Amino acid sequence: QVQLVESGGGLVQAGGSLRLSCTVSGRTFSTYTMAWFRQAPGKEREFVAAINWNGGSTYYTDSVKGRFTISRDNAKNTGYLQMNSLKAEDTAIYYCAADYRQPWRTATATNTYAYWGQGTQVTVSS
Repeated sequence: QVQLVESGGGLVQAGGSLRLSCTVSGRTFSTYTMAWFRQAPGKEREFVAAINWNGGSTYYTDSVKGRFTISRDNAKNTGYLQMNSLKAEDTAIYYCAADYRQPWRTATATNTYAYWGQGTQVTVSS
């Protein structure tokens, strides 16, 4: 059974920073593509960033480029999302997701991922 547990969310002022963590258990993490998605109230879940199994490829949605950085430490079975220069519009529940069976070209799609965390709230006050 694969489990993902996020941590690191919270309340921060606009312009501040947070680092989210996602720890994966139950299978060899180093084989997974990992991604972060977010969902704001009344909106659909949207893709934020993805990283391939060895960290050699990353991809970001345009609205977070230059502000967010996705990374991973396979020795710790943990992925990260460093969020800088946060804006009020970044407020959402952030979810990590992982899968090992789908090609990299599908990394932005929610239905690519079979495994999801429970979500962590990020609130940015303006």
